[in-house]
Amino acid sequence: MIYTLMLASRNSSSHPVSFVLLGIPGLDSSQFWIAFPFCAMYAVAVLGNITLLHIIRTDLTLHEPMYLFLAMLAVTDLVLSSSTQPKMLAILWFHAHEIGYHACLTQVFFIHTFASVESGVLMAMALDRYVAICFPLRHSSILTPFVVGKLGAVVMLRGVLWVSPFCFMVSRMPFCQNRVIPQSYCEHMAVLKLVCADTTVNRAYGLFVAFSVGGFDIFVISVSYVMILRAVLRLPSSEARLKAFGTCASHICVILALYIPALFTFLTHRFGHHVPQVVHIMFANVYLLVPPMLNPIIYGVRTKQIQDRVIQGCCGKDS
Repeated sequence: MIYTLMLASRNSSSHPVSFVLLGIPGLDSSQFWIAFPFCAMYAVAVLGNITLLHIIRTDLTLHEPMYLFLAMLAVTDLVLSSSTQPKMLAILWFHAHEIGYHACLTQVFFIHTFASVESGVLMAMALDRYVAICFPLRHSSILTPFVVGKLGAVVMLRGVLWVSPFCFMVSRMPFCQNRVIPQSYCEHMAVLKLVCADTTVNRAYGLFVAFSVGGFDIFVISVSYVMILRAVLRLPSSEARLKAFGTCASHICVILALYIPALFTFLTHRFGHHVPQVVHIMFANVYLLVPPMLNPIIYGVRTKQIQDRVIQGCCGKDS
């Protein structure tokens, strides 16, 4: 028994100084060039979301529920992309593979917290579209700025409370001598695979969080859009139906851009043992970068008020 304990202590370390992020294993010779499109997408995400926030902040006519939720989404996208991309670019361009133990856990916290917040904001936006289409005369009285703020606070609090135990539980577990994480950022399941202890509770809690957050949000979004569809199909004119569908189209695109790669990444980590590692890692990067890049573009193209403000700012034209 004593020998077993000594062997375990020799093969594990409670708090490693750092971890090693490999970047994109399998594409080592191409990593330098792969970084350029990632950098371009990150630049578009930062510029697009900051522009969106500036337009919503300065235009008082956009201080409505839809645009306030859109501002929350932009802030979330900035945090989500910035929590991974600078380090990933440093790995791909400058071979800065090492990341400190506490920096890694901080990255885990921000990635999962703000992924949860993004899902919650999309759910709140679906509820906003439901109220706007099904109860148009009561929309402003139901979704007041105070209610919008409370929804945002609840979504943020849920993310922090649900994700914090990830970091707490992992920080109290012994780690093996292997410190290599075969991807470009620290993610809960990837860090958990380096633990030299039984991780059943951690994995079970991860599934609980995934289904209680993602599952609940997808259910609410689905019910909202079923109700919206029923209400739209009852509208008397085809023009009114097209206009109603148009207001929801951008939101549906944003939902699909987030949930499809997110579900693929989540399921591959747990069940996709036959999925090539390079495919899994590329999807993991896409999941945290493409939605933040696409969201301001989609809303900028689909929303006339934002489009007009961008044109006015760039070209000096009146809307």
